[in-house]
Amino acid sequence: QVQLVESGGGLVQPGGSLRLSCAASGFTFSRYVMSWYRQAPGKERELVATITSIGGSKYADSVKDRFTVSRDNAKNTVYLQMNSLKPEDTAVYYCNALVLFKEYWGQGTQVTVSS
Repeated sequence: QVQLVESGGGLVQPGGSLRLSCAASGFTFSRYVMSWYRQAPGKERELVATITSIGGSKYADSVKDRFTVSRDNAKNTVYLQMNSLKPEDTAVYYCNALVLFKEYWGQGTQVTVSS
């Protein structure tokens, strides 16, 4: 029932920008905290950003001041604006929701930062 679908990934040059989107369905989106995670090859999945039901946000130190998480509750969508991208940002990015004590994940979208 709960579904999360990421989009917006791709190949960009260092210093470039991407905006990721996560379309949510199957739950009352506006009530829940949403998060973005990422996983690079050979590394554990890490929390990138979190946004509360009313828009408060937190970021990993590695992306603070470069990434911005936002949400549009009317569209049931969470965004991750990624600016000043670095090669070390290369990873699969996942959308996450905690709904009724169970975690849900999207399929992931690949972000590759390379010249």
